Amino acid sequence: MKFRTGLMLGATFLAGLAVASHSGVLSGAGMLASPALAEKAPDASPTANHAETYRLLTLFGTVLDLVRADYVEPVSDKDLITNALNGMLTGLDPHSSYMTEKQYEDMMVQMKGEFGGLGLELQQQDGHIRVVSPVDGTPGFRAGIKPGDYIIAVDGHPVDGTPLDEAVKKMRGKPNTKITLTLVREKTPKPIVLTLTREIIHIEVIKSALYDRIGYIRIAQFNEETEKGLLKAYNQLKQQAGGKLAGLVLDLRNDPGGLLNQAIDVSSSFIRSGEIVSTRARHPKDSQRWDAHGTDITDGLPVVVLINGGSASASEIVSGALQDHHRAVLVGTKSFGKGSVQSIMPIPGNGAIRLTTARYYTPSGRSIQALGITPDIAVRETREDPGFSLHEADLEHILKNQGGNQTKAVPRTDLPAIAKDIPAEPPANWPEFDYTKPKTDFQLQQGLRVVRSMAGLPAPDPAAALPPAKVVTKDEAPHH
Repeated sequence: MKFRTGLMLGATFLAGLAVASHSGVLSGAGMLASPALAEKAPDASPTANHAETYRLLTLFGTVLDLVRADYVEPVSDKDLITNALNGMLTGLDPHSSYMTEKQYEDMMVQMKGEFGGLGLELQQQDGHIRVVSPVDGTPGFRAGIKPGDYIIAVDGHPVDGTPLDEAVKKMRGKPNTKITLTLVREKTPKPIVLTLTREIIHIEVIKSALYDRIGYIRIAQFNEETEKGLLKAYNQLKQQAGGKLAGLVLDLRNDPGGLLNQAIDVSSSFIRSGEIVSTRARHPKDSQRWDAHGTDITDGLPVVVLINGGSASASEIVSGALQDHHRAVLVGTKSFGKGSVQSIMPIPGNGAIRLTTARYYTPSGRSIQALGITPDIAVRETREDPGFSLHEADLEHILKNQGGNQTKAVPRTDLPAIAKDIPAEPPANWPEFDYTKPKTDFQLQQGLRVVRSMAGLPAPDPAAALPPAKVVTKDEAPHH
């Protein structure tokens, strides 16, 4: 049995669901699952000195005996070996890890698109628990938790330095029970204390809306329902528009990725022919390429794709394919930059390992590993300096970007004329973002302008209708 899916940030979990993954959690470029590890004969070791291997295994046994005998408290062999396996794999790169049987089962549940918890995608960095992104519509999302927030306490108990899976366990609980999180946020002087209610998380993978004759489809994650949901949403939008849909905005912001086959199918929904993505493994015989299926559900309508630093792995496969084929214009900020493939190898009765086994490449042959996808039109969501970076390149011991097309990308010459008029950030009088009010979403509004222009429709600047920004006088300025 083999299946492919992907992981975004490595050592990442969804609160309420232990899933070691990028930001982890079921994203992007692939997991290969084998019924058993023993099916594959191990390749020749980079160090062919078997005597040295035995010496190191003896060292491991010596340390195990010392810890078992002299650690301040009794520790089971199972815990010691589990910790050793975790250390061996997480020391390779941010996305390789060992999963216990329970963690593996939870991951499989997440792939089905339903799980319990708070809906926060988490990652451990330098011993701290950092929020990668909240899942749309979940308790964490509604509470206003933001990417980059650090969780320092759960129900008043500090979690700094706590292993990620242990911190996740503290956040799990029965639905409808309360939990208090203490957060530290960049440029916020005091810790933020939030009380949330746990609930069963039903991932709303697809959201859609119609803005005049422009369709909008948001993909929150690439799970087993994504392509089917995309087709259903598009057909509904087409019907709502009376068969006169003029363009589409595809929103992949803060989408950590998911199943590789879904990323291929979504890309193929807009690209008629040609390569979608390829992977290159250690052994050439394991490298693969996937091509488009020969259909375009929009029949050539203009498409704009929204991306940001939370768009990872499978999201980057889709945006990279659409960009390379000049099938869509990308608007937003640079994506996360996870360009590796993870293989999930079940170990019957003992969980599974997640191992990085390949890199993936866009149709033009470029690797986005630690680089990300650069949008065609750069638009920030806010005027504020985020004060931190949330990309693959910021993680420890990442894979190098290698093996791809290293030539500098040729600037696109097919961008609409309006591209030069799109501002890089909101004006000072732009309203504060409210996820329930699309008109406050600056990136979305600029994306709509671009696709309207591509469709030959009027594309007025929404900022022109705003009241003038208040000018702070000298007397009103804060005194220090």
